[in-house]
Amino acid sequence: MSLSKEEIAKRIAKEIKDGYYVNLGIGIPTLVANYIPEDINVVLQSENGLLGMGPFPFEGEEDADLINAGKQTITTLPGSSIFDSAMSFGMIRAQKVDLTILGAMEVSENGDIANWKIPGKMVKGMGGAMDLVASAKNIIVAMQHVNKAGESKLLSACTLPLTGVKCIKKIVTELAVLNVLPEGGFQLVERAPGVSVEFIQQSTAGRLIIEGEIPEMNFD
Repeated sequence: MSLSKEEIAKRIAKEIKDGYYVNLGIGIPTLVANYIPEDINVVLQSENGLLGMGPFPFEGEEDADLINAGKQTITTLPGSSIFDSAMSFGMIRAQKVDLTILGAMEVSENGDIANWKIPGKMVKGMGGAMDLVASAKNIIVAMQHVNKAGESKLLSACTLPLTGVKCIKKIVTELAVLNVLPEGGFQLVERAPGVSVEFIQQSTAGRLIIEGEIPEMNFD
């Protein structure tokens, strides 16, 4: 059984450590804000100029002036601060962000990421992704393992225009958790409940490395 987008976000939230400053990209990564463990202190950064982002607001409690980089309404936590995008990107480029969580259209077995443009289609532009992948200390990708046609998005080499090269360290999909090894290759770490290793192999076009028994994901 493959994971929902919310379950992908919940699993990624387990990677966040106490004291981290974390940037959440557009798409599935924004859902991670709803699953931060209550017993740790984490500061979420939005590249449009906010430190201290909270979970999404309840219906009827939205403030149209408070949005994240994906233009979704958000909440702020006590002690949060709002500033211009120049300061925000100064934080990113100075490597003040401990963890970046991004969506992706494709990731290669070398850790390259393509997440900003589909040739022939109108897009808003690269946004902050280029700065984030060039500057982040640690990047986790939240993405779908296969596209709507059932074709793998974890490839030996990306086919879409690249956002960054050799920068991705971990991927969480609806099927699995994988590390991208320094020497190249997707190392299978965990599998979604009820999903077989064989099915993950069939769904991965890039080099998949399997060592020993692969446990199911644990959300606790």
